[in-house]
Amino acid sequence: MTQQFDAVIVGAGFTGLTSALALARAGKKVVVLDGDTTPGGLAGTFEFKDGVTIEKFYHHWFDNDVYVPELVKELGMEGDVVIMPSKTGMYFNGKHWSLSTPLDLLRFSPLPFLDRIRLGLMVLKVRKVKDWKAIEHLTIQEWLEPLCGKNAYRVVWKPLIENKFNVYQDAINAVWMWKKLVLRGSTRDAKGGEQLAYFKGGFGRLAEAMAAEIRKLGGEIRYGAPVTGVQADGGRLRAVTTADGAVDGKEFLFTPAFPIIANIFEGNADAAWLQRLRRVKYLGNVCLVLELDRSLSDTYWINVNDPGFPFVGVIEHTNFDSPANYDGKHIVFLSRYLAKEDPLWAAGDNDYLDFALGHLQRMFPDMQRSWIQDFRIWRAEFAQPVTEVGYSQYVPGRDTPYSNATISTMAQIYPEDRGTNYAIREGKAVAKLIAAKLA
Repeated sequence: MTQQFDAVIVGAGFTGLTSALALARAGKKVVVLDGDTTPGGLAGTFEFKDGVTIEKFYHHWFDNDVYVPELVKELGMEGDVVIMPSKTGMYFNGKHWSLSTPLDLLRFSPLPFLDRIRLGLMVLKVRKVKDWKAIEHLTIQEWLEPLCGKNAYRVVWKPLIENKFNVYQDAINAVWMWKKLVLRGSTRDAKGGEQLAYFKGGFGRLAEAMAAEIRKLGGEIRYGAPVTGVQADGGRLRAVTTADGAVDGKEFLFTPAFPIIANIFEGNADAAWLQRLRRVKYLGNVCLVLELDRSLSDTYWINVNDPGFPFVGVIEHTNFDSPANYDGKHIVFLSRYLAKEDPLWAAGDNDYLDFALGHLQRMFPDMQRSWIQDFRIWRAEFAQPVTEVGYSQYVPGRDTPYSNATISTMAQIYPEDRGTNYAIREGKAVAKLIAAKLA
């Protein structure tokens, strides 16, 4: 006989896992289906050849996040969250600049002194914005340039926006930047330094703990099981299809990116709704993770403002979490956002490493290839939703053409940007909706 689940959840990222855990705790029979081999989605981990474990894509939490510590406490693992100061900087015109405190900003001589003051005052102006919809019709440049001045925008913000959003740099609305500035400003301590949080052993370890708890409560998690379609009866779904056959359910939750969901529903939903899903654009990310035998610098996060440097940042994770937790190795992430059509997307791993190393040695002239003990390159096709002007007017909601199918993805947490904290928040919220429908 075909087994029917109360809830079938597509995607084992933090939204899917949180929903599954909440429903399993409520006594519901749940199954989570994912095409990957491990849980966590973009926050999943991997092992270097020497056994050192780290995320595929760089991650941290902010010390004022609410939903992460709540979840960790529910799992009885609150002792594994560590809050540490972070040191940030900027690479500009061939030189490294520290930008961790307001005093560092005053020392940033590439900008005239009055521009530095204006840049600092900009933060206060940003905090006065309470209604984000009032600036959603503006691009980042249209909103930010009058606040900080053309010179400061050109030097500080424009290169970051170019590297972050690539071909969509002129389309992003001001809300994305507003939320980033407000969030980062709220994580500062009394001296202006930033405090960030991390989970011991990495985010994948937390995802594994969630998966184990779901199984303990009678739920199932199936890896290597991408969902390829749906089966419907009238206005309700009956099942989703996988390579191993159909999985029947009473309620269904879809958490992948919109284009993936559109492909799953192709042929079983009207064209207008599918087009709404595909209206939201995404950028991919290629993340090079280096395992080094020594440190590149003493800075955790270096924003790259230097013309011609093709990476949005150099993130030396072990300047945040101690190298002692990684067998004495030093872990560096090199991140590039790009469209899948970019030739670099299809570059072989060794070719991509050669490309990256040439630029990295320009930033760190002493660096030798022999410092690299191991490396991995990870690609995520739908890494960053592109929040264009008027995004709230066209982004799809949770509803689908079927009364028992719901969508919850990272493109819907707007005006917040991607983040594990918000994925957990949304997972809990959508689990309540599904539990109510099952009742």
